[in-house]
Amino acid sequence: MATSRRGLLIGGAVVALGTIGYLNAPHARPHRPRKAGELDYAGAQWVAAAGANWRTADRPDDYRVDRIVIHVVQGSFDSALRAFQDPGHKAAAHYVVRKDGHVAQTVRELDVAFHAGNREYNERSVGIEHEGFVDEASSFTDTMYTSSARLTAAICARYRIAVDREHIIGHVEVPGTDHTDPGPHWDWPRYIKLVAAAGRV
Repeated sequence: MATSRRGLLIGGAVVALGTIGYLNAPHARPHRPRKAGELDYAGAQWVAAAGANWRTADRPDDYRVDRIVIHVVQGSFDSALRAFQDPGHKAAAHYVVRKDGHVAQTVRELDVAFHAGNREYNERSVGIEHEGFVDEASSFTDTMYTSSARLTAAICARYRIAVDREHIIGHVEVPGTDHTDPGPHWDWPRYIKLVAAAGRV
């Protein structure tokens, strides 16, 4: 069957538009190389979270990192690590801080950890869990505050995050959350001062 000139022109235009759309469409590109057990924070202990509790990304190239979310475990350091290693838990933070200041990393900062209960905030933030309970002021030791502040200062420096309460937030402040952590005993003025001081060292 003969093809009309008009049909050829329309067909060519459709192909051209399709090609332009293809060229402009976002494409998956290889992620940066990974090494098992590689850390983003020197001195941390690597304890890998289950793969169901985070997803591979290439931050900050694919998602800008502009928030740090502070969490409290409602339990022990070890219980947090066990939960994050359980694929049925469906959640993990990037870091866990113990009362004595010891830090474990469970998800690379490159990747999106499921910690905030909000997809956008997961993609744009680093999550830090702290051993303890929201209703027990004794959970938050001087050593924990100092260690956590050093960690947060390092993350802020890496991604040029402002050291203020707009960018360093509690889980309770994430839109749509039903969590209350870090709770009323978390000393925000003290913590922000410690982060700022650690950033000047």
